[in-house]
Amino acid sequence: MLIRDAEPGDWAAIWPFFHEIAAAGRTYTYPTDLTSEQGRAMWMLTAPGRTVVAVDETTGAVLGSAKMNPNHMGPASHIASASYMVAAEHRGRGVGRALGEHSIAWARAEGYRAMQFNAVVQTNTAAVALWHSLGFTTVGTLPEAYRLPDGSFTGLHIMHRHL
Repeated sequence: MLIRDAEPGDWAAIWPFFHEIAAAGRTYTYPTDLTSEQGRAMWMLTAPGRTVVAVDETTGAVLGSAKMNPNHMGPASHIASASYMVAAEHRGRGVGRALGEHSIAWARAEGYRAMQFNAVVQTNTAAVALWHSLGFTTVGTLPEAYRLPDGSFTGLHIMHRHL
């Protein structure tokens, strides 16, 4: 697997899994009815952020993507944040971990002091376990802050890692 900067042409490969994940309404706070153009504007970042893709080195297929950026501006801009999406058919193969490790290394190289995830859905146990294994701690949970598709509520974790 190779992780490289996303290029404009990569959106055609990112959009199908981005759309599937957002429309499912289980793991992201994005509207479930985003258009491709809206999704592209949210995901394909330019400096000071960065969007990358994980690609299969043999086939060139896009396996997943991550966007990295300052969590806030001004006096709080020394904390990074990131978001990750992996195509369903490539989950469970280390793509998310590789993107996570890549984003941590990027944030460290860019001089950030820490990383913070603002909204990790509590029921997204695979993501919570991955981030814990990469050194993040859950510093708080907003109770019932996320409405699942069945109408029930779950918490949103705020996760943090010093760099």
